[in-house]
Amino acid sequence: MSHFLLTEEHELMRNVARDFAKNEVAPVAKQLDATGEFPHEWVKKCAELGFLGIPIPEQYGGVGADALSECLVIEEIARESGSLALIIDAHTSLGCMPLLLEGTEEQKMKYLIPAAKGEKLMSFGLTEPGAGSDAGGSKSTAVLDGDEWIINGSKSWITNIGVAGTYIITAKTDPDKGNRGISAFLIEAGTPGFEVGKWEKKMGLNNSATGELFFRNCRIPKENLLGTLNKGFPLFLKGLDEGRVAISAMAVGMAQGALDRAVAYAKERVQFGRPIAQFQAISFYLAEMATKIELARTLLYRVAKMRDEHLPYSKEAAMLKLFSSEMCCWVCDRAVQIHGGNGYSKEFEVERFMRDAKLLTIGEGTSEVCKIVIGGHVLA
Repeated sequence: MSHFLLTEEHELMRNVARDFAKNEVAPVAKQLDATGEFPHEWVKKCAELGFLGIPIPEQYGGVGADALSECLVIEEIARESGSLALIIDAHTSLGCMPLLLEGTEEQKMKYLIPAAKGEKLMSFGLTEPGAGSDAGGSKSTAVLDGDEWIINGSKSWITNIGVAGTYIITAKTDPDKGNRGISAFLIEAGTPGFEVGKWEKKMGLNNSATGELFFRNCRIPKENLLGTLNKGFPLFLKGLDEGRVAISAMAVGMAQGALDRAVAYAKERVQFGRPIAQFQAISFYLAEMATKIELARTLLYRVAKMRDEHLPYSKEAAMLKLFSSEMCCWVCDRAVQIHGGNGYSKEFEVERFMRDAKLLTIGEGTSEVCKIVIGGHVLA
């Protein structure tokens, strides 16, 4: 299906991602979900296809495409695996983009080029055990000692831990200033004093490496400050806008994947002498599911175009994220319901989609935080 916001180049990018997702991801997604393994082969193939550097300029190793192209790729992959879509989202939107926006030329050459080429994954560390939605309540600190920063603290619920080569983390450089005293830093995997904790045992998205990071007198070069001193808070707010668009692409893709499976099942499942798709109750569910997905998709493409045109889009990104994440959970719930008892079985993939979908209402700003952001714009 074409879309009025898509060019021929967009259609081509989407078709490449769709073929990869159907032919290489779909056949083993259920099996990998059961094992909880990190999908190294998938990520390697994504790097070869350029999926890990879509919005990054060619001079820095990327494809040089737009945000809408990135959304199309994430959407198609999410139709088969939310985990792989999340890996790409965290790497690109939360990792590469802050580096592109605020990195020095030297930092871009050293860290962004291998990331955009897919030679090294990126990870972004903001959340802490005591600072989730209240990111300003973080306790991690960075103290300048000569030509080095000394980092102490911890992070939790961080994506791509243990598999990333470069981490962007936030720490307080002037604790008395609250949000205005937070800075961002680049830390390489294997740096002394930097330890990766255990993977979280999660409800869903089992192939995503998510867990804790620890910093114990971790020393990094002075030049590894990312952006301006004490300006880390506005930097990660920009990153959250990027992330809200990308995670909404995940929501649209996962919802479409759940609908695809519900439609196929409704056509095949026979009860009372006919396929259940012929019962009005089921057809109405499918109609509502398809309508809500298309509404979210249209808003997704519009907000991505706003981002590409360098228009303010914080309010729209929050609206998009709120609607699409809640929509995805509802669609996945209906898909399980249409499957009946089979929907509760791991033999049918809709239960995986339902488990994976819940994270979407929490990550990149909870639904409640998105409402606060939207309300602030509406009341301004």
